[in-house]
Amino acid sequence: MQDRRYQQGYNLAAAGAGSTPVVDSDTANTVLKNTYWLLGMTLAFSAFTAFISSGMAFNPVVHFGALIGALVISFVINKVANSVWGLVLAFAFTGLLGLTIGPIVGTLVAAGQGQMVTTALGLTAFAFFGLSGTALVTKKDFSFLSSFVTIGFFVILGAFILNLFLQIPAVALAISVAIILMSSAAILWQTSAIVRGGETNYILAAVSLYASIYNIFMSLLHILMAFGGDD
Repeated sequence: MQDRRYQQGYNLAAAGAGSTPVVDSDTANTVLKNTYWLLGMTLAFSAFTAFISSGMAFNPVVHFGALIGALVISFVINKVANSVWGLVLAFAFTGLLGLTIGPIVGTLVAAGQGQMVTTALGLTAFAFFGLSGTALVTKKDFSFLSSFVTIGFFVILGAFILNLFLQIPAVALAISVAIILMSSAAILWQTSAIVRGGETNYILAAVSLYASIYNIFMSLLHILMAFGGDD
């Protein structure tokens, strides 16, 4: 089984939005509908690319290369989000991240540990729907989480880079927990921004939510692998 340090080469980028109250509910509902439509499509495409790569041997160079490529694309999307290229890059971004999931999931399934994958998927879905539902139902302003997400990104990135050299399992697990907390906050923040009219670009919103879902799933998988005795 691959060294767990590769399981934490996550894309940690998560887009946010302001806290402007809803002015036009019809516009907010349209953005919300389009966001979930695109999120569903990109999740399906990511699952497809994961399936394609599931039979491939895990290669850390390719793994990190795909992650870096996805990170670069995530910055470019912000520049072209109002054009058709925003849609193209959204699928490229999620497709690359899907490629990083496939070999890991394929190896676990081949080793008879598919239950870990199923559990991680279930918990991720539960977290996403629970957090999104909270923001949708309460319509509370979660913009105060923006500082937590921003600071958390840099703290986690620094800890991850440091642990590449230290290789301390406890630190790796702590990073995974921190990623889950940060990504959960990002889902609340992003969904709240859509509902309250602070986010009007459904491409940026969908990419942000996808990144959070990806981070939660990969972090949960790493934690389950650690406690499942997968070395």
